[in-house]
Amino acid sequence: MSAEQQNNEEVTIDLRRLFILIKKHIISILIWMIGLGLIAYGVSEYVLVPKYTASTQLLVNRKTADANQAYANQQADINAITTYKDIITSNVILKGASKYLANPVTLVKKATPAKKAVKAKPAVYKRESKSYSVSASELASAVSVTTTDSSQVFTLSATAETPAKAQAIANAVAKEFKEQIPKIMNVNNVTIVAEASKGTKSFPKVSMFTAIGVLAGLVISLLIIIIKDLSDTTVREDSFMTNELGLTNLGEIAHITMPKDWTFTAKTAEKRGSSRRRV
Repeated sequence: MSAEQQNNEEVTIDLRRLFILIKKHIISILIWMIGLGLIAYGVSEYVLVPKYTASTQLLVNRKTADANQAYANQQADINAITTYKDIITSNVILKGASKYLANPVTLVKKATPAKKAVKAKPAVYKRESKSYSVSASELASAVSVTTTDSSQVFTLSATAETPAKAQAIANAVAKEFKEQIPKIMNVNNVTIVAEASKGTKSFPKVSMFTAIGVLAGLVISLLIIIIKDLSDTTVREDSFMTNELGLTNLGEIAHITMPKDWTFTAKTAEKRGSSRRRV
């Protein structure tokens, strides 16, 4: 027999042994898988602090009446998105957004000064959302920007502990960026296409954690079973005695099946001993 054939035979025997072990310990394997799956589900659902993500979309598109310049402006806007991605997460924008989140009000109507027959009217403000105390450094870790090649639209996402807070952060940063970009770049070409809605749960993903727990249960149980089998020194085949140890097989003792009602007591042994002596 060649070395290659011997190796193939050993692999076949090992795989057969592995299949026998899995079949023998299938209950314990299932217990490990279900147990760790339930633990992973419980931890992800009830222990880990959930995170919610809200997203808003912004369009970079300068308005022009010259049709000949439309394509050139479009390409310029696409190239500018890379720069805008860095600006939107800069300290200048995040500081303004942090200030707005602390007092999220928008001017609806300017104050009217008093005239001869008309009394003065105060400015009218509209509260956009609940107030949140979020520093610029906290916003930097909560905000991310996603761009798409050859697209004038990019996505601003914000992650927070509650859906409403994630929504407020995304809208505040987008609003501050839209207001500040004309001053920074001397061009007004940013439009908020879609404001952020309430955030959806982004962490932890319960189904993924549960699947990882089930897989970990399978791997751990198989490792334990294989290690126990490798550490077992019981001789399972006659070929091991003759081929590996070089011993001679003198014979085999068949398995003896005793009757179910058979018992062995001291009195039985004494009777058998006395009967042998009489013989």
